[in-house]
Amino acid sequence: MESAGKATAIRQWIDPEERVTVDFQDEGNLNAEVIECDGQTVTLLLETAFPHYRQHLTLPLSMISIGEDKGHYTRNPDKPLQYGRLRIIVHEARPQAV
Repeated sequence: MESAGKATAIRQWIDPEERVTVDFQDEGNLNAEVIECDGQTVTLLLETAFPHYRQHLTLPLSMISIGEDKGHYTRNPDKPLQYGRLRIIVHEARPQAV
């Protein structure tokens, strides 16, 4: 899938009430919130083991693939319930949190 198609699919998930699944080469099944997506990059807030700390990442669209995570469902009560949410697969190891 090209960057324009990825950006269109990801933009639908920009919602503070929703989460997406993120998989790295060395870690998988992480929860994240999509903050922003332009034609070149996607910005995510990854949930961490620390309750009030989230890892802020900006990734180039060329580094990722997208799919669907059937193991989760949408959370926003104002939108129709969907079984399945966006899965972002990053083709590199997870960067270390500072």
